[in-house]
Amino acid sequence: MAVNILLGLQWGDEGKGKIVDYLAPQYQVVARFQGGPNAGHTLEFDGIKHVLHQIPSGIFRSNIKNIIGNGLVIDPIVFKKEIDSLSSFQINIKENLFISKKAHLILPTHRLLDQAYEKVKGDKKIGSTLRGIGPTYQNKIGRLGLRVGDLETDKFQEKYQALLKEHHHLLKYLDFEYDDVQANKEFLAAVEFLRSLNLADTEYMLNDSLQAKESILAEGAQGSMLDIDFGSYPYVTSSNTIVAGALTGLGIAPQHIKEVFGIFKAYCTRVGEGPFPTELHDEQGEELRKIGREFGATTGRPRRCGWLDLPALKYATMLNGVTQLLMMKADVLNDFEEIKICTHYQMPDGSLTDRLPFCLNDIKVKPVYQSFKGWQTSLQGMREFDELPKELIEYISFIEDAVKVPITLVSTGPDRTETVLKKEIAIK
Repeated sequence: MAVNILLGLQWGDEGKGKIVDYLAPQYQVVARFQGGPNAGHTLEFDGIKHVLHQIPSGIFRSNIKNIIGNGLVIDPIVFKKEIDSLSSFQINIKENLFISKKAHLILPTHRLLDQAYEKVKGDKKIGSTLRGIGPTYQNKIGRLGLRVGDLETDKFQEKYQALLKEHHHLLKYLDFEYDDVQANKEFLAAVEFLRSLNLADTEYMLNDSLQAKESILAEGAQGSMLDIDFGSYPYVTSSNTIVAGALTGLGIAPQHIKEVFGIFKAYCTRVGEGPFPTELHDEQGEELRKIGREFGATTGRPRRCGWLDLPALKYATMLNGVTQLLMMKADVLNDFEEIKICTHYQMPDGSLTDRLPFCLNDIKVKPVYQSFKGWQTSLQGMREFDELPKELIEYISFIEDAVKVPITLVSTGPDRTETVLKKEIAIK
């Protein structure tokens, strides 16, 4: 069987958790390939809202293997709390959750360094979630990192103390006051818990699953416009959030990839700092935030809101080789009389382009909009594509024509049942 990849095409928060949960019954394996506790994948079913940070979104399906790939960075303290929060759902974590030995560990001092770096940057801060993600990936690239597999060796304490010493030296240099004694005690206790779980060579697991013709869904975090290479640098995350990140973050070869599901909201949002050409600073932006409950699942920060950005969507679709587009939160636009889509950017010299410039931070563009009539009706109870209002169908068709990729799924609400398929999702 093949690997299908599901990832976000905007600045994160597109609704990936719901879709992974919705698609999961069609797969034997769900695998996360990058990010860490900075992710917040929200699932809603049976009237209950669940937010997952490091655990794959297939965890609520008892017959699915859930794999945390080598591309992730794991905070043992947060991880233990996340698992504890699932205890009431009678999930057999030791049976269907597997953690890559090659995933890196987030220490409490990584979080302190995150805070210290942001403080030093002052007005030029990037809006980090302060979860220690960046410093952990820095240590990974700098070949100083502590990995999950180190927990099983007699060198763990030696490596842990060496990294702790390095961090303390840096924090002193940055003149950052801290007290990490209690946090380090929590870390070591959480590490003992982590040791009791399934620590595995997940690259072998995944390739064995492919040999056994099991279907795999690779789950990304954040969004393509936050990719360390192709996002709105430096206001990006510290990992590759695009398709290429799934290959290196799981240990699978390109020939195994079949479908690439690209998720996007019917409008745009962004958390933290960084360029956002279609951002709305008026009542419409506030209305989008209020109706869409646009507050970070991880940080609780209010999200910046704006109209759909086609140049950015086309760019992300191109980078990922998206085969199917999945539109989320169409219902948030239900009450708008007029809806806009940015089709081009006007450059400083007055020219128009539908391509992203080298750096949106330095090159200030003006969005060029096309207006659409809103549908101004509830989508509740609609389960078939031809039941959707004609104005929404026209909106969908315009995006499909512009991006040259079909929209095969429309989400009409947060619950897993509030989903409309245009055609059957292909998994073969």
